[in-house]
Amino acid sequence: MSKISDNIASLSENEVRIIAELEFKKKYYFTREDIKHHFDKKSKVSYAIHRLIAKKRIVKLNRNKYCLIPMKAKTGRWTDDPFIIADEMFEGKDYYIGGWAAAHYWKLTEQIPMKIEIFTNKRNGSSKTLTETFIFKKTTLKRIDEAIIRTISNHSFKILSKKRSKQWLKTRK
Repeated sequence: MSKISDNIASLSENEVRIIAELEFKKKYYFTREDIKHHFDKKSKVSYAIHRLIAKKRIVKLNRNKYCLIPMKAKTGRWTDDPFIIADEMFEGKDYYIGGWAAAHYWKLTEQIPMKIEIFTNKRNGSSKTLTETFIFKKTTLKRIDEAIIRTISNHSFKILSKKRSKQWLKTRK
């Protein structure tokens, strides 16, 4: 058997139906609400999510949000733009992308960031999601409100302004 058919063969009929529906709707980021109509009990939704995570067909982004690894990802490896992942992780609220990632976005440096710094009022630490490493740094709501909204691949995200990124970069020299 090929790697693709092995990958699909390990999925139940209902799991294939869920993945196919999400892919058909191009809903690569989803919540429990988006798939609950496939089940008659809440516990079955939780079990299906647990199984899909174990089979590496979905990735948990936060308490309520998941990222679908589409069928076309033959080996189960998949990625998306890290700015989109960050926005989905925080559901578009209370965060902004800063540091080297912001400086690179504004073309203030040619250095490609190895990690994406996300400033938030919610948590500290780091997380590896899909192929990206995110570093979470605490900040105030006031600073978050100063972030600007940009769009990439028809998806909006919050980022430190070019002016503030220049100021940040000067502190690094």
